[in-house]
Amino acid sequence: MQRLQELTEELVKVVNQANDRYHLARETGEEGDFYKEVKPFADEAKRLSDEWEEEVMRSFQTRRFKHIHLPQVKATIENIELLSVQAFFPKASYTRFRNYVESTLFVLQQLLKELK
Repeated sequence: MQRLQELTEELVKVVNQANDRYHLARETGEEGDFYKEVKPFADEAKRLSDEWEEEVMRSFQTRRFKHIHLPQVKATIENIELLSVQAFFPKASYTRFRNYVESTLFVLQQLLKELK
């Protein structure tokens, strides 16, 4: 459970970094360089979300979460993958991006509450 909590906290940071990067891209109007910025960030987010998924699935086998369900986990992983790329493109829909950020943070924060 300790590793799951650590990974969840790391993913919260990744989502917040993506959010900050998106706002910077919107302010400057400049897209991130694919090979220098986008790909490394997205690869790290993918690595963390894959490991997080394994830990969550392992936890589901031994524990029942009150407010976290499998479809939420799958949606959160998809959202993180989308966020990690869209954060570098100012033309990405603000409303959609904001919704991804909010729903992803909600699930991650709910999981952290249940792990404590």
